[in-house]
Amino acid sequence: MEVTLREVRDADLPVLFAHMNEPEGIRMAAFTAKDPSDNAHFQSHWARIRQDPAVIARTVVGDGGEIVGNAGVFGPPEEREVTYWIGRQYWGRGAATATLRALLDLAPERPLHARAAADNVGSIRVLEKCGFVATGNGLDFANGRGEEVDEVLFTLLD
Repeated sequence: MEVTLREVRDADLPVLFAHMNEPEGIRMAAFTAKDPSDNAHFQSHWARIRQDPAVIARTVVGDGGEIVGNAGVFGPPEEREVTYWIGRQYWGRGAATATLRALLDLAPERPLHARAAADNVGSIRVLEKCGFVATGNGLDFANGRGEEVDEVLFTLLD
């Protein structure tokens, strides 16, 4: 699947909100907002990050013009982290890998970091295909599962 990344528009937010409230997506992502169904918090979060010049936030658009998900880079220079969320209906079609590759073109600084739940095999595979290397493990509370979850920490050096 081919994708393009563009600036987030107000009209994108209802679709992104729906993606981030899909139960299987929440379980796989694990590390989510405390209450993904809180639309006021969601809107406030997106208003804040869209105004922060240090954050790269993009809507992922598929080759048919549909909103596939979102992607971003955030954090202080020495700890920049990538994030992406792809709507479940696009899983298994190469959208996440295409999204991360496009995002890396927008964020040339290195190192970049990422994290994934240790059992999120799909996301781990996407990170590895894009050159991220596992550099550690951790245990953190995952709102999406209501419990502590093993996570894998990744770094991209070049």
